[in-house]
This record gives sequence, C-alpha cells and structure tokens, in this order.
Amino acid sequence: MFLPIFFWYCAAVILGTGVLAVCLRNPIHSVLSVLVLFFHLAALYLLLQAEFLAAVQIIVYAGAILVLYLFVLFLVDLRKEMELSPFVPTAWLGGAFAGALFLMLLWALRSFTPGEGGEWASEALVKVGNTQALGVELFTKYLLPFEIAGVILLVALIGGLILAVRDSGPARDDQTNQPISQQNSGTEGP
Repeated sequence: MFLPIFFWYCAAVILGTGVLAVCLRNPIHSVLSVLVLFFHLAALYLLLQAEFLAAVQIIVYAGAILVLYLFVLFLVDLRKEMELSPFVPTAWLGGAFAGALFLMLLWALRSFTPGEGGEWASEALVKVGNTQALGVELFTKYLLPFEIAGVILLVALIGGLILAVRDSGPARDDQTNQPISQQNSGTEGP
C-alpha cells in the first residue's frame, strides 16, 4: 500500500520540479529544483532496489554535476546573456513548436513495445546483488564502450583546461598591469 503512494509522490515531484527548472526565471532556483528532482529520482531507484544507482545519482549528479552548473552560473555574466535575441521571435510560434514536438513524441510512443528481459533473472540478482551484476556486465560485455567513454571524457577535460588557460592569459599585477613573470624577471633578489 505504501509503495504505490510513494511512487506516485516521487513521480509527481519529478514532473513538477522538471517543469519548474525550465519555467523559473532565476537560474539558481532552477538548479535547486533540479536538485530536488535528482533526490526524488534516487528514491525511485531505491524503490527498484537499485541501491548503487541511487548512490551514484546522489553523489555524481546531485553532488558534482549541480556544483558544476552553479560554477558556470556564477562565472557567466547573465546580464549580457539576457540581451541575446530569442531563438523564436514570438511566443505563440514557440508554443506551436513545443506542441508539435509533443505530438511527435506521442506518435513515437504508440509504437513502443517492451523488449525481452536481460540476461539476469530476478533470482540471480537477488543472489549476487545489483552492484555485482552491474560490475560484471560493465567490465566484461561493455568494457570497450566504457573505456571509450572514459577517453572521450578525458579529452574533453583536457580541452576545457587548455581553453581556460588560453582565455585567461598570463597573470597580471593589479598596480602596474604588467605580467607578473616579466615583473619578477627584471629584479634581482638581495
């Protein structure tokens, strides 16, 4: 009796906070609504007895990804971004695009049929646990895609660091406005 009520509560909060994340004007409030969404999504994972995925949801998404979003929000000059011209010139045209996208989604959903179950039966999952089954699948059957995703993320991280260093330029002294490396190279110590 309690589980269906808790499922529908989590589903309603996930839908509501997802809509709020898109509709709120203040980006900090949007990030906070996404935080609530991530916690309720982790609760749904717990209902499905996927404890590892719930922990990853909280640690990675609610912890690391949202902190990254907050850093980006604080680093970007939002007043300058608000001056950009809108993608769609009028609100009714944007609503028409959103409605058409929703109708396409409904049309695609009617052809959805659930596929066959995976290789792990419920009894086998109870014996070994979800985390061990996930590890076995990830590091045997899906090892190459896992490694490729890791290399792609590493390349993206290195590229982001290179772009950040190139954009900031050399460190400058506030009083003389000269690069610190040039300022120190001309003076000898006592």
